[in-house]
Amino acid sequence: LAISLFREDWHQGVVGLLASRVKDRLHRPVIAFARDKPGELKGSGRSIPGFHLRDALDAIATRHPGMISKFGGHAMAAGLSLAERQLAAFSEAFDQIAGEMLDEADLQQVVWTDGKLPASALTLDTARQVRDLLPWGQRCPEPQFEGEFVLRAARVVGEKHLRLELETGEGQRLQGIWFNADFDALSEPGTASRLVFRLSVNDYRGEALQLQIVHWHG
Repeated sequence: LAISLFREDWHQGVVGLLASRVKDRLHRPVIAFARDKPGELKGSGRSIPGFHLRDALDAIATRHPGMISKFGGHAMAAGLSLAERQLAAFSEAFDQIAGEMLDEADLQQVVWTDGKLPASALTLDTARQVRDLLPWGQRCPEPQFEGEFVLRAARVVGEKHLRLELETGEGQRLQGIWFNADFDALSEPGTASRLVFRLSVNDYRGEALQLQIVHWHG
């Protein structure tokens, strides 16, 4: 239920991103480890609703004294250090605590949206209005919407992001950006997909409407 990952060539600077991407794809708590110094690993974890990551690490440390050298964080993200020889035992303990803390409903990924927007609202003016309502936060999340779009073109930018050209059912062409894209989920050009997105303003060389992709369901 919980995933622990380690590779010899991973750098400490990327394990948080790796954990986040695997968590998003599999909807499971994930900790990715990199070597800190000989014989010691440093991990970065990301969690899902229903699984308080720091509390889970605290429970493991209580049950298995000496297994974790140090840890800290909060419900959704945490970091820890442990001896490399403890990795297998930690992975087992991490999975066990997840089995105790998570139920079947927690393991079902749910993407909440504010519903569909009519084509008339897919405008730069609407995006500006949303932008001007900042700041957003945990108790006041930024609105995100859903809709069906045909992918017309996609190109990679910055190695891990996608610049998209999308078309609505009414024939309206829109630009999109998908940060840290899941390339495996991307549909073939010319096919329709259900997307969850936020309205954003692209202010490069003037202002233009841009859909910031949150979730792609082919």
